[in-house]
Formats: sequence, structure tokens, C-alpha cells
Amino acid sequence: MTDQHTPLKDRVDRVLAGFVAAEAQALADIDTALGPVGDQLHAATGHGKRLRAAFCYWGWRGAGQPDSDALVRAAAAIELVHAAAVVHDDLIDRSSTRHGRPTVHTALREPLTDHDADRATARGPARGGASALAMLVGDLLISMAGQLFAGSGLPGAFLQRARPLWTVLARELVAGECLEILRTGCAPDAEASVKVIRYKTAKYTVEHPLQIGGLLAGAPPRLLRTYSDYGLPLGEAFQLRDDLLGLFGDPAKTGKDPADDVTGNRPTVLMAHALDSATPAERGELHDLLGREDLTDRQVQRVRDIARRTGAVTRIEHMITARQREAHDALAAADLTGEAHRALTTLAAEATTRTH
Repeated sequence: MTDQHTPLKDRVDRVLAGFVAAEAQALADIDTALGPVGDQLHAATGHGKRLRAAFCYWGWRGAGQPDSDALVRAAAAIELVHAAAVVHDDLIDRSSTRHGRPTVHTALREPLTDHDADRATARGPARGGASALAMLVGDLLISMAGQLFAGSGLPGAFLQRARPLWTVLARELVAGECLEILRTGCAPDAEASVKVIRYKTAKYTVEHPLQIGGLLAGAPPRLLRTYSDYGLPLGEAFQLRDDLLGLFGDPAKTGKDPADDVTGNRPTVLMAHALDSATPAERGELHDLLGREDLTDRQVQRVRDIARRTGAVTRIEHMITARQREAHDALAAADLTGEAHRALTTLAAEATTRTH
């Protein structure tokens, strides 16, 4: 992240740390047995680039509003939505690591396992109990997001302008996750895969945070349309880059297992293009490897080789470039403050050229 973004990120981090600490303590006050659940609230929210909060902040500033601590708190609430989505996504995908750390449902096995010998009948298997707890952690994070947003300190009239879009954000995020589940294991369809990433990630990562910031600021309809014209293609480019990093990135930087998307047989645009352009023999290899949970490093490398040879990687890079250009053109025509224009230009580059 650039020096320009770091001070804002630090402010968002402080808001989240204080808010989550209070919520975790409230759980512990109910019963000390809830301590591990509170710990996972910290784990789920204690890291991240804070891009969604940044887009919300610059949506506000781009409409001509001044810097505001209350707005930073409202923007930080979107990071709690993201944290909830990650907890649920990892649970659905059965991912074991995120940012190089155990995922919430993985970490929560430990406190259950400690007591299994004494209370196995009452508590059930640690894996099932941990998954249930993780689901509830994600649900609590969604509730906390609404609480932080409503209690941000912005005037009620400002919040009211953005509440309908907050509802849309949640609905479309869930729709995207559902579409991914429904598409998993289906015949490759690049267009359908783009729709998945549009609703699962792109809209709530860039477009909606920008528009929420704009709505809070009282932005005119023309500026809100510009935020959409910039935000939607940029959000798609962000996730397309994420798909490439998922398979080809350095796990030490991404914090993710490069086999995750292959093991989960997820309907990524990358795999849709690879399967579509593969030879019959390669397609047979991919069908044999996709969805397997015991993949070796050599087998993952074979998936990479096929993705490269079929031109799928090149096509994804072209899709990213085209969407970057579309976002850049929308920004060039926008009636924004100079500071916001520079910030959004920088954020666009960081979101699509990152290595983790």
C-alpha cells in the first residue's frame, strides 16, 4: 500500500480494534467459555488491506465532503461485512488457512477438542462444532457491521440515504456466494463465472463502498453513476487478479494454499477458459484433478501448466487490462476533487497489480 493509504488504513485498524475488543469483552462477560469466540472476532478482523473502507472514504471525499472521523467509522463497518464474508466463505470452501493463519472454523476445533474426552456426547465431534461456531462468528460480524455503521456518529439523515444500498450490498453478496455453490461442478461457462465474481466480490469490494460513501455525502446521481462505471469493472479486475494469485501466487505472500480453488472445484473464470481451450487429454486430466482433496504439488503444477498452455492465463490478463482501462476512462470523465481523483487512481492500480 502507498504512503497515501497508510494513514487511513491505520485509522480504520484502530476503529476496528477498539470496537471488536468491546464486543469480545461483552461475550466474555456473558460466560468465560465464550473467550475463544471473542478471540476469533479479533482474528477475523485484525488484518487486511482495508480497501473497502478506503473506497467508501474516497466516495465521500470525492463528493466534496471534508475528512471525518465519523465517516471513517462508517467505512470501517464495511470491513466487518468483508470479515463475515471471509469466515463464511472459508467455511463453505473448507479452507484451512487464510493469510497464513488457521481459518476460523479450523482454529475453533482446539477449544472443542480440549473437552471432547470429557463431554463427547454432549458436544459432538470437534469438526462439526467448530463449523457451527464459525458460522455464528460470521453471523455476529454481520450484526456488528450494522451496529458500527448505525453508531458511527454521522447524522441520521446521512445514514438514511445509504441504508437501502446497505441492504442491496448484503443481498448481492449472498447471491454471489449462492451462485458459486450452484455453479460448482457444472460445465465450464466463463460468462457465468464472471457473474459469480461480480456479485460475490466485485460489487461489495469497490462499487458499493464507493456509492455508500457518495450517498452518505449527498452525491448527485451523476457522480453515483460514475462510481458504478469505475467500481464495477475495477472490482471484477480485482477478483480476476485474485483468481490468478490463488493458483500462481506465492503462498508466503498470499497466505493461501494454491490448491484451494482446484480442490474446491470452484467455477473460476480461469478454469472455465482452461477447460474450454484444453485438448481432450488435458480436459480429462483437469476433470480428474478438480475437486480432489489429496493433490500433490506436482499435480497442482500440472494444472498451472495446462492453464498457461491453453492461453487461459493470457486471457485473464487481457480481461484485467480491459477492465482497468474501463475504470480509468470512467474516472477521467468524473467530476471529482483532485485529491479523490488521485487517490482512486492509485487504489485502482494497487487493487489490480498486487502480488498478495
